Amino acid sequence: MFLQFFTSLRDAQVPVTLREYLTLMEALDADLADYTVENFYYLSRASLVKDERNLDKFDRVFGTVFKGLESLLDAMDKAEIPEEWLKKLAEKYLTEEEKKQIEAMGWDKLMETLKKRLEEQKGRHQDGSKWIGTAGTSPFGAHGYNPEGVRIGQEKNRNNRAVKVWDKREFKDLDGNVELGIRNIKVALRRLRKFARTGAPDELDLDTTIRETANHGYLDVHMRPERRNAVKLLVFFDIGGSMDAHIEQVEELFSAAKSEFKHMEYFYFHNCLYEGVWKQNKRRFTDRTPTWDVLHKYPHDYKVVFVGDASMSPYEIMVPGGSVEHVNEEPGSVWLDRIIRTYPHSVWLNPVQQKHWDYSESTTIIKRIFANRMYPITIEGLESAMKELTH
Repeated sequence: MFLQFFTSLRDAQVPVTLREYLTLMEALDADLADYTVENFYYLSRASLVKDERNLDKFDRVFGTVFKGLESLLDAMDKAEIPEEWLKKLAEKYLTEEEKKQIEAMGWDKLMETLKKRLEEQKGRHQDGSKWIGTAGTSPFGAHGYNPEGVRIGQEKNRNNRAVKVWDKREFKDLDGNVELGIRNIKVALRRLRKFARTGAPDELDLDTTIRETANHGYLDVHMRPERRNAVKLLVFFDIGGSMDAHIEQVEELFSAAKSEFKHMEYFYFHNCLYEGVWKQNKRRFTDRTPTWDVLHKYPHDYKVVFVGDASMSPYEIMVPGGSVEHVNEEPGSVWLDRIIRTYPHSVWLNPVQQKHWDYSESTTIIKRIFANRMYPITIEGLESAMKELTH
């Protein structure tokens, strides 16, 4: 019942946290509510509600969950805390001043030290600065902090500082049928148009039919190919990790592009382009397309668009083996350069607000590789990008 209460508050958009819930459980264990529902109401409200604007939501959830309850004894017997929640208590939270005191090793020393730790370590460690473990300041492990580390055994980003991730992560494909919230995206993309009549003659050419019928004295029907946008587009979508925060915006862009361009091909990558890309994120480890095949299959007249936040460790761009998920033989910058040389008309679209780009070293590097052809995913940014692609 208490777990239901917690999750129901979250569902009602009351911003309660795990630590607040555990504080409430400790208070109940200390008999501060005296096992009466009324006392529990005031205790839980004081523990869980931080903003008076949420009091009405809290009251409605409380009334629904604890309706008809006369004593807390029965609910207390079932107040079990999931093991995963307890594990999260071990996560390391440091102040900004404490974080600045922890030095980064650098790529070569980091990899060399990790190899040494794997050979030496025999058991589990927690809250330290050396071994592979949890909740510490070691460069190796989970739920801690280090300015440059290898993330092992953690389900998602916390500080966005890992330079390599040794876990299998699942990414979700973009939904190309999502309803657009901003129709202006489609209008901006229409700047990249070059119409041509290609394909089978399956459209009535009314003007020619009328003219030829008048000339010949009998019905002379003429057909013509449908007029289509002849621009060919190749799109690379960064997926997963920090891009999860921009999924809605990118799905809108994806849907708009699919409807505007009949000749559009797309692939996924993670953080930076390397030797392989993929079409389905569920099969990204088993069904990859070599990037060389993409370069050879699609001619140089394709327009190329990269969509990503460019937020990553600089090692992922500049260093062999710098990928967070595998050991890449060549730096990501080499593959980006090959794309740009093969496809002269190429741009990078960034969902992060442009005013934040200069604070990210990796964004600055990507922008330089693309000769400043990086644009924000705004109406003005899209229009500028489409104008660049038409030159």
